[in-house]
Amino acid sequence: MAVVMLLAVNLLLSSALGVSVSVSGRAPQPSAAGAPTRGEVDQEAVFQGHLQLQYELLRYQWAATAIIIAVLTVVSVILGWWLAGRVLRPIRSVTSTARRLSLSNLHQRIAMQGPDDELKELADTFDDMLDRLERSTDAQRRFAANASHELKTPLALDRALLQVAFGELPEEMLEARDELLASNSRQHRLIDGLLMLAAAEHTLTNAEPVDLADLARRVLCEHPGATVDLSPALTSGDPVLVERLIANLVENAEKYNDQRRFIAVRTGTGNGGAVLTVENTGQEIAHEVVSSLFEPFRRLTSDRTESVSGAGLGLSIVAAITRVHGGTIDAVPRTGGGLAVTVRLPDMGSVLKAQLRFSTGGRG
Repeated sequence: MAVVMLLAVNLLLSSALGVSVSVSGRAPQPSAAGAPTRGEVDQEAVFQGHLQLQYELLRYQWAATAIIIAVLTVVSVILGWWLAGRVLRPIRSVTSTARRLSLSNLHQRIAMQGPDDELKELADTFDDMLDRLERSTDAQRRFAANASHELKTPLALDRALLQVAFGELPEEMLEARDELLASNSRQHRLIDGLLMLAAAEHTLTNAEPVDLADLARRVLCEHPGATVDLSPALTSGDPVLVERLIANLVENAEKYNDQRRFIAVRTGTGNGGAVLTVENTGQEIAHEVVSSLFEPFRRLTSDRTESVSGAGLGLSIVAAITRVHGGTIDAVPRTGGGLAVTVRLPDMGSVLKAQLRFSTGGRG
C-alpha cells in the first residue's frame, strides 16, 4: 500500500511539474523585426534553465522513490519473517515434542506460556492427552510388573513341591514329571521376560559409560563357539540392560540355528555411535516377516514354537532396551538362511545431550 501511494504521489508531482513548465516557462516568441533582441535572448536562456531544472527534479524524485521502495521492501521482508517466526514458534514446539515422544519419555510437555489464544489451547490439549497416555502406560507397566512378581512365588512353590513329591517315582512316571518341570520352567522364563520387558520400557535411571565389547565378552563366556570380532564400542546406558540385550541376541542365535551352528558377534563404531551385530545360520526367513519378530510372543511358525524352548519375548526385549537407549535395531535375512541383527546405540555425548533435552522439556 505504501509503495502504491508513493507511485501515485510521484505521478501527480510529475503532472504538476509538466503543467508548470508549459505555463510559467513558455518559450518566447520572436520579434517582428526577425532578429532576436537582447531581452528575448535572456528570456530564452531563462526558459531553458527552468526546463532543465524541472527535468533534474523529476529525475531525483524518481531516484529517491526507487530507493525508498527498496528500503521498504527489505524492511517488510524482515518484519514479515520475524512476525511469521513468532506466530509459528508454538507450532514448531508442538511438532518437535510430538516427534521426540516415545514410551521412554512420555513425561515431556509443551507447557506453552502466553496469551490464551487458539495455539495455547492446542498446546494445552496436547499436554492433557500426554497426561492421560502417560497414566495409562504407567498403569499397564505396573500391572505387568506386579502380576509377574505375584506369579513367581507360587510357581517357585509348585516347582519345589513337584521335585519333592516326585522324588522317587517308578520309571513310567518319570516322563510325566519331566514334562511338568519343563512346563514350570517355561512359565518362569515367561514371567522373567515380562519383568525384563516392563523394566526395559521405563526411562533410564542408571546410565553410565559401557563398552559393548566388554559386555559381549562377558556374555560369550557362557556361550562358547561363536566367531567374534570385538572392537571397542563405547556408549552410555544401563549396563544390566545392555548386557541382557547382548545375551538375548546370542541366545536367540543359538536357539534358532541349524546343523551348521554358525554364530558371529561383532562390535565396533560407525556413524558416531556404537554398533553390535549378531549373525547366525538357520532357516530361511522372508523379508516381509522380519519386522514382526520384534513383537512380543511373535514367532515364525508353530513348528518353531514347539521345537524351541522360550517365552517368545527375547527379541521384543532387545527392541525395548534399544529404544530406551535411543538406538535403532535392524534385522536382515542372510543368504542361505539365518538372520543378521544390528543394534546401533548413540555415543556417550549424544546420550547425555538427549537426556538434558528431555529433562528440560525439549528446550535444551
